[in-house]
Amino acid sequence: MSSPGSDVTDVEDVLDEPAHAAASDDGPVGERPPARSWRTRADFVAVAVIAVVALLASVLTWAFSDARATTSVTGPSSWDQLPEVTALPPSLAEVWRAKSGATQSPVVVLTPSPQTGEEKPSTVVTGDGGAVDGRDPLTGDVRWTYSRDLPLCVVSSGWGRAMALYSKGTNCSELTSLDGVTGERRAQRNGDAEPGTALLNEGSHLITTGSKYLEVYRRDDLVKSLEYGALRAIVNPGKQPRVGCTYGSVAVTSGRFAMVERCPDDAFDRVSVIKPNPDKSDEPKVFASVLTGAKNAQVVAVTEKLVAVAVPDPARLLVFDGETGAQVSDVPLDIPSSDFTDPPNHVARTFSTKTNVFWFSGSKTFALSQDTLTPLWTADGALGAGTTLAGRAVIPVQEGLRVYEQATGAVVGTIKVNREGHTGPVQLATAGPVVLEQRGETLVALR
Repeated sequence: MSSPGSDVTDVEDVLDEPAHAAASDDGPVGERPPARSWRTRADFVAVAVIAVVALLASVLTWAFSDARATTSVTGPSSWDQLPEVTALPPSLAEVWRAKSGATQSPVVVLTPSPQTGEEKPSTVVTGDGGAVDGRDPLTGDVRWTYSRDLPLCVVSSGWGRAMALYSKGTNCSELTSLDGVTGERRAQRNGDAEPGTALLNEGSHLITTGSKYLEVYRRDDLVKSLEYGALRAIVNPGKQPRVGCTYGSVAVTSGRFAMVERCPDDAFDRVSVIKPNPDKSDEPKVFASVLTGAKNAQVVAVTEKLVAVAVPDPARLLVFDGETGAQVSDVPLDIPSSDFTDPPNHVARTFSTKTNVFWFSGSKTFALSQDTLTPLWTADGALGAGTTLAGRAVIPVQEGLRVYEQATGAVVGTIKVNREGHTGPVQLATAGPVVLEQRGETLVALR
């Protein structure tokens, strides 16, 4: 027994032989053999072999790991805010350009202002090959870079971050989020998006697109909140609302997204409005699903209450109630049948403001009312959906950028831009006083 207050406690050694063992009737116990020394030459050789094998395993693990094939160079934690634009510039000239084959439109990361908390443009992000670069919008200088030895599928943005989706085989499976200001790596997830996918930011979720399968990721941690379509590994069969369908275009808004479905049992294309975060990720919740009465339909826009679908033969814009599926309006469209193909990456080329949705059909840009999703005015000869600058709509045309009054469609003027022979579609965005043009695989900054 130990004395009170002592830190020492008597412990019985259960391995000790009892005292009467020495007096056993079996006779005296023989002497124990001498303890073997573990310092022989063979022992040292064995230890050396184990050490070499462990070191070799560590080297091979490092050599073939994702970390070994990743380069991350971060930047400063803050940057000066971009100047506000209060008036249209009299002219625009190229200030920088960069190869950016992984961006489908200019990617501008918005971050909260330290003074007001309002989200402001902070970084322009480009992606090409396996590298994602965060750039100064005014100069194009690289502030941070993140690269892997994998090809990029697409680069997008959301919640103050750049979103980079890499291909690691047949599909686009490696999703990485990067801080938009510093380039530091944040959440990462493995997915199963199809090649040619887009990344659509619905407000609280990130949605991939595809012809047979879509998936949705939750904002903060990129946990998968929805799988829709042809799942590779079906755990609970019979949960998808329709099987064997293929998908056309997709449009998103806060709390829902709309898509065109082409199913074997349907005579026409249907449009479905779907919740991005159902109770179970493999059990989709469909708000509404209705046949459009046409084929080659294209979903143009969706709001909290409505969904707009363009259909051919004859060309018209159908608006449906997003909860009941009831048709609300039917407006003729003066566009050719060639405009009725699925848009690149399954996403209608649109740009939204508080009052309008600007939709580029392929030959014209329509300004739709956010309240009714019906056309307010049309921009002929357009090359893209456009953007806003100093409160006015700016739409790319062959000779440059045509400026419109948002409410009426009155032409304010045209800013000449030399695109050096580029005649294809042009996607626009702005970052402060800088106008960004995505021309094929090249991003061009104008000021």
